[in-house]
Amino acid sequence: MIATTTTTRTGTSTGTKARGGPKASGRQPSEQAIDAAIDGASRLLRLPTMRDRYAEIAEAAGREQLSYRAFLAELLLAECDERDARRAVRRIHEAGFPRPKTLAEFDFNANTAINPATINTLAGCGWISKGQSLCLIGDSGTGKSHLLIGLGTAAAHQGHRVRYVLAAKLVNELVEAADQRHLSRTIARYGRVYLICLDELGYMELDLWSHSFPGF
Repeated sequence: MIATTTTTRTGTSTGTKARGGPKASGRQPSEQAIDAAIDGASRLLRLPTMRDRYAEIAEAAGREQLSYRAFLAELLLAECDERDARRAVRRIHEAGFPRPKTLAEFDFNANTAINPATINTLAGCGWISKGQSLCLIGDSGTGKSHLLIGLGTAAAHQGHRVRYVLAAKLVNELVEAADQRHLSRTIARYGRVYLICLDELGYMELDLWSHSFPGF
């Protein structure tokens, strides 16, 4: 899938100490032994959030009188949420956006022609799942690039692999790949992402694009 803009011209694992933790012998282990066992087991199982937050969550569970199962659920959900957040940060970094932009920062009052409800619908990324493309058209300075980056960021948060690239840069990259006879490899690399955010398409001369890639 491609979203584009065009301008109208006017933790590391260490050791196995967890295996030497307190055993269920009917005797309460010391706080130090419990902390050491949790730390070692969390490192062995690669659960950094559980290692960092178990004391905080245990204290909250005690105040709220949660059951053991509810406490375990809170720990696991915290780990899952943190992993999702780290994956989203990694996908946004890999997308190569030139600057951070979110849809929440977009000033709809300064761009009254843009319907917030439409943008919110697009932010749901259903069009990406359906294999549809999106073209943002408008005059220079109307926020097209902001919306493009914001929608790409929203897609990354929802688990989609995203790549941002200027239209001219993409053409140059494809031409160079064709000259060096590894065009198929370059196309395959772009094909591994769910969404290509193609910016500044309107600044390109269409005859240059068609001359470089007549069947594209």
